[in-house]
Amino acid sequence: MMARLVSRYINVGQSCVNAKRFIVEDAVADEFVAAFTAAAAALKVGDPTDPEPSDRWPAPTSATPCTTRSGAPSTQVPSLALGGEVPDGPGCYYPPTVLDHVRPGMAAFDEETFGPVAVTRAADADEAIALANRTEHSLGAALWTSDLARARRLTRVLDAGTVFVNGMVASDPRPPFGGIKKSGYGRELGAEGIREFVNTKTVWIGPAL
Repeated sequence: MMARLVSRYINVGQSCVNAKRFIVEDAVADEFVAAFTAAAAALKVGDPTDPEPSDRWPAPTSATPCTTRSGAPSTQVPSLALGGEVPDGPGCYYPPTVLDHVRPGMAAFDEETFGPVAVTRAADADEAIALANRTEHSLGAALWTSDLARARRLTRVLDAGTVFVNGMVASDPRPPFGGIKKSGYGRELGAEGIREFVNTKTVWIGPAL
């Protein structure tokens, strides 16, 4: 669970490769939400310059109010599993927040949020992939499973420029890294990334005169 927690909260959740949405199969959803919220609740919010160490510091707050008030249809809103309240005291601090039962049409599902964790429940792996692909942003995705044969099948149909299996999304200088859809085009890093910074010269030689 720690790897999933870090995948969301590294750099205070303000990274393009942070896990924004967790799409979990129903069979393990309750267990996942309970374990994740317990781990997130243990994170300490505070000023990183204080002698007393903290896990989180000032973070974006705009995503949670709109996600807990709006939904599609309008009568449906995600349930607040953790956080959601600005703590008392000076400073712009916001606690780790977990939204459960997030569905398409809700801001936490459709938008690239840098605040709360969005948990969406899926009946099975096929629905999970369909939900994961239902986004305009496709930079990176992580697939967690104990069945590597199933992982090989699912990575082929998961729309993302970079897919990690049983590991958090991260950039590495060795493989190429980049997105699809509105997450951009082209690649950085790796051999493909090096080619983005060089000019290719074409020489065509016809038959001798």
